[in-house]
Amino acid sequence: MLEIKNLCVSMDGKTLLKNINMVVPDGARYRLMGHNGSGKSTLVNTIAGDSSYTIDDGQIIFNGTDITHENATTRALMGIFLGAQNVPEIPGLTVLSFLKHSMIAHHNYETGHDLSMNEFLEKLEIARKQLNIPKDWLNRYVNVGFSGGEKKRIMLLRLILTQPMLAILDEPDSGADADVQQQIIDTINNMPKTTFLFISHQDKFSAALNITKTTTLSGGEIVIK
Repeated sequence: MLEIKNLCVSMDGKTLLKNINMVVPDGARYRLMGHNGSGKSTLVNTIAGDSSYTIDDGQIIFNGTDITHENATTRALMGIFLGAQNVPEIPGLTVLSFLKHSMIAHHNYETGHDLSMNEFLEKLEIARKQLNIPKDWLNRYVNVGFSGGEKKRIMLLRLILTQPMLAILDEPDSGADADVQQQIIDTINNMPKTTFLFISHQDKFSAALNITKTTTLSGGEIVIK
C-alpha cells in the first residue's frame, strides 16, 4: 500500500528526516513511535503532501504510483486520509458543507459522476448515528468551539464517509477520553479494507488495534533494533 524509499526531508534548510525506508502492507495496522521531535509528525505530514516540507531525496510510492511530487489534494483524492494532531478552526464553513464538498470531490474522482444530495445525506445519517453525533454539530463551524474529544469524533465521521485506502492518524488518542478512545478503536477495527498508519504513545490503546508492525524514529532516522 505504501513504500518509502530513502526519503530525506528538510524545512528551511534544516534536515528533518534522513534515509527513511518503510513498507506498509495492504491492510496493516502500522504504529510509529519516538520521542517528541523524533520526526514522526514530519514523516506522516510529508506522506500526506504537506508543502511546508521539502523532499530532498527519495520516493513515496502509494498503491504502486509514485506520488513524491503530487500535491496534498491529489493524494487525498487518491485515497490518503490525514487525521492531524492539530486541526485548524474554519469560521464560516459548517461541518455539513465541509463534509458535502469533500464527499462530492471524492465521489467524482473515483467514479467520474456527481454525488446526489440525497445519497450524501443518506451516507451522512448512517455514519452520524454510528458515532452518536448530535445533528446540531453539523451546523457548527468546523472545529470552532469543539473540545478535543469532539474534534476526534468529527475526524471519525470524515473517516467513515470517505473510506480511504490509507488512513494516517497522528496521535488519535491524544486529548480523547476513554469513551472517545474506544470509539476510535471500534471504528478502526471495523474498517478492515483500510490500511492504517498511526502515531501513538499509549501501549494500551495501540494494543487494542492489533498492531502488525511498529517502527521507532529518533533524530529523524529509523531506529534499527
